[in-house]
Amino acid sequence: MPSSRPSTSAPGQAPVLSESAWRSAERTHLERAQVYTVPLRERRSRGQKHPVEDFLFSYYSLTPGQLERWHPGAGVVLLGEAAVEERGAWKHYTVLDDADGDGVPGVAVDTAAFAADRASMISFAGAILQGTSSRPAQFACFGLHEWAMAYRSDVHGVRHDYLPLRLGGTGTDEVVESHNIKCSHFDAFRFYAPEAAPLNQLQPTRETQRDLEQPGCLHANMDLYKWAYKLLPAVSSDLVMDCFELSWRVRTMDMQASPYDLTEWGYEPIRIEEPDGKAEYVAAQRAFADEAALLRSRLLQQLHQAKLLSSPSPQPAD
Repeated sequence: MPSSRPSTSAPGQAPVLSESAWRSAERTHLERAQVYTVPLRERRSRGQKHPVEDFLFSYYSLTPGQLERWHPGAGVVLLGEAAVEERGAWKHYTVLDDADGDGVPGVAVDTAAFAADRASMISFAGAILQGTSSRPAQFACFGLHEWAMAYRSDVHGVRHDYLPLRLGGTGTDEVVESHNIKCSHFDAFRFYAPEAAPLNQLQPTRETQRDLEQPGCLHANMDLYKWAYKLLPAVSSDLVMDCFELSWRVRTMDMQASPYDLTEWGYEPIRIEEPDGKAEYVAAQRAFADEAALLRSRLLQQLHQAKLLSSPSPQPAD
């Protein structure tokens, strides 16, 4: 029988969730994730692609099943024999013989084992998150990274070959050539067409990533999802889903501002080649940056609380 004991936590002690409490949180998380995973599986069963809704599952490495799995995060104890049976063998979890002080067993994230196994990743993610938080946001890129990827499509084709270019190949090239391209994100820059790369004011590399990431960048803000899931199970699945849903909306806007015509998919274009489109893009970019700053701060806070980072979290830049 599931424990009916309420969730407890004495001052200064780890929160302890009864079986009924953690089962409820587990169900709530699954329902939240399945809003995105179920349609994906249905599309895959039909062999269909979606230019917006497939991205977070194809570009990033977390599988739908992994996204659906709930983790409470470091410092939370899940009470009961069922927690031990189901999660005791999970990687980076540990079994507690007396989880509540009354002899009832449970499980919790083994932060020491996680820190030992993932030290380099924790260090790199912490450097990216802290460095990005400390820099001023830049809002003059206008999403031109997607246009630079489609530059000279007559020679290289396009990444999304099932989507038409809204302005055609020549019109797309003209937009690239008539703008100052200022992309600071390596994982966008590395997909540029070869002729477009020299046109970028910066030349990001993996080695300079921790120095160039800035909080106005759409891709840096989408990547909060990546850092969150790479830090599972030390961070909570609630925070992972918050980052996922921000990334979902950022990706939507990213593709609306891209050179591709998505009207048949139900997305109106953000015409960044025009002044009104630029203003629309920047307004949305600023709103996303504000949301991302809060999520970045929460990620750092959870890392500090788990003692995975030792230095204090910087405040988000204005």
